Amino acid sequence: MNMNNETSESISGGVASDFYPGNANMRSLVFAGLALWLGVIVFLGFQGAFVGGPGSPPLGIFLGLAIPLAVFFTAYYRWSAFRAFILGADLRLVTAMQAWRWGGLGFLSLYANRVLPALFALPAGLGDMAIGVTAPWMVLSLMRKPAFAASRRYRIWNALGILDFVVAVSMGTLSSGFLPAITSFNANITTSPMAQLPLILIPAYMVPFFIMLHCTALFQGRELARSGKSTAVANG
Repeated sequence: MNMNNETSESISGGVASDFYPGNANMRSLVFAGLALWLGVIVFLGFQGAFVGGPGSPPLGIFLGLAIPLAVFFTAYYRWSAFRAFILGADLRLVTAMQAWRWGGLGFLSLYANRVLPALFALPAGLGDMAIGVTAPWMVLSLMRKPAFAASRRYRIWNALGILDFVVAVSMGTLSSGFLPAITSFNANITTSPMAQLPLILIPAYMVPFFIMLHCTALFQGRELARSGKSTAVANG
């Protein structure tokens, strides 16, 4: 049997036996945290907490995006039980969930109806759709060969998924109305609707959640690559 396959299968077996059975409490805690996070965003959205003043940068949306990511990375690097949970997640499920980003088609619809500006809606919508439509192919590759998680192609796909969000957030910030020249270029259409329900759920919940999924895949791929190299050295 190929050494990479042996390594990936042994790691997958270790993940299944070592992480999940002993991590029932962590799973419950994570799911409860996700539900609480969603509830907080909905509550704050109803309160208009993400709506900024006229002509001001979208600071509320930025905080809604940045704070959950800061919590995620802090927990991953500082909390061993959470790190074990992340490294034990089923990458097939983690990757399959990215298929929901096909919903980026909605941005194109909002642009067509003059709700959102083209400078934001087009790259955000098309980028999401590109990741969403290719997600099933990534899942099939993982099913056929678990070692695919450590491949260059899988790393690039996840990096592009994150880059799509970086571009979308950047264009959304520039199009928020605090730069008169860009607002004029966008025919006075801004991204201000993104600060209100239900659209606020995208930048304050879905975007950071999908970034966490991408990072989970990258973290696992890195560990798999390291384990493969260690095994090769030991057997060499």
